[in-house]
Amino acid sequence: MNAFLQSAAQAAGVDAADMHAALEHAAAGGVSPVLALIESGAVDERLFTRHLAESLRWQWLETPQPQPDDTAEIKRLIPARFAVRHQVFPVGFSGEAPQRKLLLACHDPFDLTTKQAVARISLLPVQWCLTPRSELLSAIQQLYGVGAETFDELIEARGDANADSHLRDEASVIDDEDEDASVVKFVNQIIREALAQKATDIHVEPQPDSLRIRYRIDGFLHEIPVPENIKQLQASVIARIKVMSKLDIAEKRLPQDGRINLMAEGQSLDVRVACIPSVEGESISLRLLGQERFTLDRLGLSDEHREVIEGLLAKPNGIVLVTGPTGSGKSTTLYTFLSQLNSVHRRIVTIEDPVENKLPGIVQIPVKTEIGLTFASGLRSILRGDPNVVMVGEIRDLETAEIAVRASLTGHLVFSTLHTNDALGGITRLIEMGVKPFLVSSSVRAFIAQRLVRCLCASCKTTATYKREQLVKLGFPEAKSETLYHATPGGCQQCRGTGYSGRIALYEFAIMTPALQALVSQRASEAELLAQARKEGFTSIREYGLQKALDGITTLEEVARVTTDELA
Repeated sequence: MNAFLQSAAQAAGVDAADMHAALEHAAAGGVSPVLALIESGAVDERLFTRHLAESLRWQWLETPQPQPDDTAEIKRLIPARFAVRHQVFPVGFSGEAPQRKLLLACHDPFDLTTKQAVARISLLPVQWCLTPRSELLSAIQQLYGVGAETFDELIEARGDANADSHLRDEASVIDDEDEDASVVKFVNQIIREALAQKATDIHVEPQPDSLRIRYRIDGFLHEIPVPENIKQLQASVIARIKVMSKLDIAEKRLPQDGRINLMAEGQSLDVRVACIPSVEGESISLRLLGQERFTLDRLGLSDEHREVIEGLLAKPNGIVLVTGPTGSGKSTTLYTFLSQLNSVHRRIVTIEDPVENKLPGIVQIPVKTEIGLTFASGLRSILRGDPNVVMVGEIRDLETAEIAVRASLTGHLVFSTLHTNDALGGITRLIEMGVKPFLVSSSVRAFIAQRLVRCLCASCKTTATYKREQLVKLGFPEAKSETLYHATPGGCQQCRGTGYSGRIALYEFAIMTPALQALVSQRASEAELLAQARKEGFTSIREYGLQKALDGITTLEEVARVTTDELA
């Protein structure tokens, strides 16, 4: 074995010292030498496994895929639980009967325990293939679905499960101790996989013949593979989530909201749950809210904009409004501002609908309209509680806006959000609500508009030259024909095949300078306000995004997707 390992490692560029250290670690820790060498980081996994396959004269598969016509049969021969436990992947078959063989991929050709287990379970002779471990695990998930091994346990536990078993009452499912334990494990796997893929939301959606599960990753929904016949356990899965979030499992006709507090990988996780009835059963959405650290560094601000923000946070009073559509990151920006101001010398109070993240040292009040606790009534009470800084989740009506204005004029620093397309549109929105123009000009310090765009995957982004007509079509006629970056079609493993990884905010700042204040008091049009802001160095979201594209952080297509020509 060591001879094959050393030969493959040497061909892959591993020096003798790293090889010796990996072998010593494997012997001391009781792990496979192949796994120890890969986990040491001293070797490129793809290159190493390819050379190892050549040494053993095995077939090497860079990305294992099942043969389409054989999917049902290979799943029957190699169940999900076995594939996950022993980390083997059934590719298909070779040859014809009676010489027919099962093609089975693994990542460690020297794992005798796995080979013995396969020999016991396989009804056919096995022809082994070698593949990188990361690709193997991804292929298993794609073939069987997330949590498929637990699904197998559930089906076996039922014994006489049939196609209509999902219609049983949830109470009987929860009362079944063995099955309940497996349902818990299955739901936990769904959440754990969402965290591993850095999803922000999980949607469990009943379909006529299946239970669809989708993750929202970087703002886009991705359907994940699920086990076949998962419809049988629809009631069990939904009931488990409702129990976790302390919802009434007997109530299926009305929407319900709840929360789940979890510990995942040593980190506290707050999950907001929304359950709504549908014609195919209850649909559940889970918003994953990690206990993040909100710092200015995470916002990706330019040096110029960071100075502006620090100046606004140093003001003793006034209103700072963040504008943008739902899902544009406004709450994250406001939480960052509050975290920067949070100290023992300041009393900070918020009223939100709902409270998305719990910030230590800050008093946070959730809106409860059913008992009369609205933004306006809550804000009145907050101002009687001697705050220094106030955050209102959203200004929705004239009453809330007027109280916020009075609070700023009486020495409070107020943060809030508005739903407008751009920064200067916030001025128009407040005036249309009924706030007097002179109050807007004297109380508001700045309007900040923002959008979220996906960042290019650093591992697979490639260059692209845009022609003049392409720039015009995308809405960037002012840009020169330059070599930029774009997302590689099909992406890579690091970005889950999307070409993008993570998101960054694009900003637009409208600071209320004396000249703008005068124009607002005179009820100037938005076009006049924009002309004056331009004179003072105003940069639109689209222009800000163009610079991010030139820096290789995102693409022109992403900037065009989240902005409009009116914003330019």
